[in-house]
Amino acid sequence: MLMDGLEDVCRVRVKFSEIDSMRRVWHGAYVAYFEDGRESFGRHYPGIGYADMQRSGIYAPIYDLHLRFYAPLALDDVAVVHTRYVYHPGARLDFEYKVYREADGVLCAEGSTVQLFIDVEGMLMVDLPDYYKEWQERYVERGDNHP
Repeated sequence: MLMDGLEDVCRVRVKFSEIDSMRRVWHGAYVAYFEDGRESFGRHYPGIGYADMQRSGIYAPIYDLHLRFYAPLALDDVAVVHTRYVYHPGARLDFEYKVYREADGVLCAEGSTVQLFIDVEGMLMVDLPDYYKEWQERYVERGDNHP
């Protein structure tokens, strides 16, 4: 179930508000599970979390999102979200996700996101923000997989 590289695992209990008329998790809720995964990843590997972005004034909105479904989640299931950082050169953040049902370990969904950096005026950045360079030096270049 684990993916290689920099990875974080978090658990999310399915809430009633995420259920559709078929009594399964609505497909759009998985996008929020991916975000839960990124938030947890940012706490596990400090330096590129949402709080770090807010302090710097440089943000990384979603540019591209892919999602594939395999098995349903239902009310009160626990979704185990594996979030893995994928290195790409350039001013971007790439993550891959796998969402499992905790009760039986079944893969329910997987996907990926690409985030691009924007400056305080909302303009697309082509150079890496300082906080991201520092993070890459610590975790990617030196291979410090254990914060």
